[in-house]
Amino acid sequence: MKESDKKEYTLQSDFNVADNPPPWADSRAIEIIDYRAEHQIYFEAFNRAWIEEYFVMEPVDEYVVRNPEKAILEPGGAILMALYNGEVAGTVGLKKIDDRTFEFTKMAVDQNFRRKGIAEALSYASFEKAKELGAATVILYSNTKNAAAIKLYEKLGFEHVEVEQDVYKRANVKMVLPLDRVANTASY
Repeated sequence: MKESDKKEYTLQSDFNVADNPPPWADSRAIEIIDYRAEHQIYFEAFNRAWIEEYFVMEPVDEYVVRNPEKAILEPGGAILMALYNGEVAGTVGLKKIDDRTFEFTKMAVDQNFRRKGIAEALSYASFEKAKELGAATVILYSNTKNAAAIKLYEKLGFEHVEVEQDVYKRANVKMVLPLDRVANTASY
């Protein structure tokens, strides 16, 4: 993308990229909303699809995808859903680790809606949500098999740090993003 094509995109708590669509995405169609109980089937299906494509479902995965309210929401986290032209297309969770740290977890976009800017829209909206919840830092765990996701996380400003061995069996990547480095606007 040429420097002259770059714009600033304002983030709001109900993030709708229709207000400032990036030139590379059909983002006028993307809306980010808070999770509701009826979204559980999508949360589970989208996450099960990517995990089983690359790995196996661990017991912690099974619990979280079947019980997102108990696993993520009740302890003080949040889940966001992406709609694309009104259809549920993706999700991301913010699991509360402590009062100032949230884990960026269970990011998934349905295969029929990939390459439309949904993952990036969910990411920026989740950073704003994390700030609203009092977070100073967002962490994530991944695996080098998921190279495209890691590239996105690096683009978003996440930095690599050492991985603890007792979190997820498949995790060989840990990244951290201090939220004071994420402005209320994002440039694409």
